[in-house]
This record gives sequence, structure tokens and C-alpha cells, in this order.
Amino acid sequence: MLATSTLVPNSGREVKSAAPAATVPQVQVDAPSRREFLYYIWGASIALLLGEAAAGLVWFALPRFKEGTFGGIFDFPPTQVPGVEKAPYNQADGRFWVSNPSDGFIVLYGVCPHLGCLPKWSESNHRFECPCHGSKYQLDGHYIEGPAPRSMDRFFTTLTFEDGSTKAMNAAGDPMPLPSDLKISKISIDTGKRIMRPGRV
Repeated sequence: MLATSTLVPNSGREVKSAAPAATVPQVQVDAPSRREFLYYIWGASIALLLGEAAAGLVWFALPRFKEGTFGGIFDFPPTQVPGVEKAPYNQADGRFWVSNPSDGFIVLYGVCPHLGCLPKWSESNHRFECPCHGSKYQLDGHYIEGPAPRSMDRFFTTLTFEDGSTKAMNAAGDPMPLPSDLKISKISIDTGKRIMRPGRV
């Protein structure tokens, strides 16, 4: 602020008066209109929605099944393979049955292909029986009767022998005859690779 001096007549003294301060221009900020506000809200909502969709897609695409959990690979002990034509072995946490019919080793998905019930092994009838709607299956999962549209599905299996050789199930999921001259050291059951059986005949 600048000061100026003025001589007061007949007083012999000066009186200082303040000069007017410089005015600072004020910038007026207009608030967004209702239409602009809605545009901002819609834009933020769409960006958030697209971000969530992208995150969900990435999460779905990434493998998240650990070994030993359903959807992953199970190492099944060869010592627990049932004898030929004996009752199958149920692995509840893997949702499969290990079966050993006369035509070869097989791993069955333990869910009925009708409506998703869990077939049980009937020792007295020597077959799988679904408790919900009565579908029945042979030891190898082959359809016998009931409303099920096809035989029981199978899981892709790989056998590793003590000499280091391996034998993998074919794409059709056919049973694998167990050789008598080679001892199995490892059985790998991939519950993420389900082989759907053809429709019943």
C-alpha cells in the first residue's frame, strides 16, 4: 500500500493518507450444470463397471486350482487301486471313483450326468446307483438304466511306472489295462480335464 503526504493549511504539519489499494481481479468459477454432473457420474460408473469386468475376466482366466484340490491334479497312491472287479475306491475331496474293471483301470467323475447328484456304490448289486432319480451304472461307469443322458464321465489319468515310462489315457477316456510286468509308481488324476462320455445307446 502506498502512502502520500498532504500539507494541512495553517497547521504547519503534514498528514499522511493512504493511497487506494490495487484491486485484485476475482475469477468466478461456475458450478457444473446438472447435465455435466450427470455426464461425470455416468462416465465414472461406466469406467468402474469396465474395470470390474476386466478384473473378473483376468481372475477367471488365471489357473487357481492347487494340486490336491478339486479342479487340480491328484496324486493317487497305487497301493489303493482296488482289485480287478472289486468295489471302487471313493476319493471324496476329488469327487471321483477309482475303478478297476476287467477291461482296465479307470477314474470316474463322481457326479451323475443327469442332474448332478452323487451316485453311490451298491455292493449288493455291484453297480453305481443314483439316489435322486434312480440312474444306474456299471463298474466302469457305463449306463444301465434311468433318466441319465449318458454314462458317467471320466477324468484324464496318467500312469507312471518304476522304469520311468508313462502311459496316458486317450482322448476318448478308454480304460487302461494295467501291465503285470511293470509296477506303478505314481497315478496322476487331473480333475480339471473331464472326459464326457457319448450319449447312451
